Amino acid sequence: MQLFYNPDITENSQELAFSKDESRHIIKVLRKTNGDMLQVTNGNGWLFNVKLTLADIRNCLAVITEKTFQHPKPYRVHLAVAPTKMNDRYEWFLEKATEIGIDTITPIICDHSERKVVKLERFEKILQSAMKQSLHYYMPVLNAPTSFKDFIAAPFEGQKFIAHCEETQKTSLKHSLNPNTDITILIGPEGDFSTQEIALALKNNFKPVALGNTRLRTETAAIVACHTAALINEPEA
Repeated sequence: MQLFYNPDITENSQELAFSKDESRHIIKVLRKTNGDMLQVTNGNGWLFNVKLTLADIRNCLAVITEKTFQHPKPYRVHLAVAPTKMNDRYEWFLEKATEIGIDTITPIICDHSERKVVKLERFEKILQSAMKQSLHYYMPVLNAPTSFKDFIAAPFEGQKFIAHCEETQKTSLKHSLNPNTDITILIGPEGDFSTQEIALALKNNFKPVALGNTRLRTETAAIVACHTAALINEPEA
């Protein structure tokens, strides 16, 4: 299945036009012609079966023949992850977290952050590509970068956690999660959260958790947290 993404389609749409790049891919790579069927999602849970009415390398057109809706999960996972020094590591995290099933991502700027500027447009493209590749019908929300202090002061639904490396009392994340409950998890930069940030998080009712017995890179810790949440909420066979 080749999945396309068009955020402008709604359940009331009857037809759509593909972008120039997608049209070229449809004609040159997939070798589609008039009457062929394609699948498109709007990233909001809808899957549309569409039939090509104009197979043009610059501007493919299609009509919607069928639509189905996938209800969202009964919980949402929000990871607030500090940007990594090497940008490709953060991009790897975005890709893999999308494949696993992340819902919201917020880059947080911390006291020890070495990178404080991120390219949201490039990040969005990575999320789109990963969503289509993994056949998800929900596009993760990517928030603008925000300071650690501003982030933790915001209201959140569900459980709140901070994963840090200081030798203090912590519980295992997998033993702390409640199924079908919204989750917000803080993941720090390479130099970890500062002592002041950890204290501020605890003051704002974030629970300290451990992600295992070894020290993990920022992007690895984020994936472990995302995957742990997915496993805890996995339906029983």
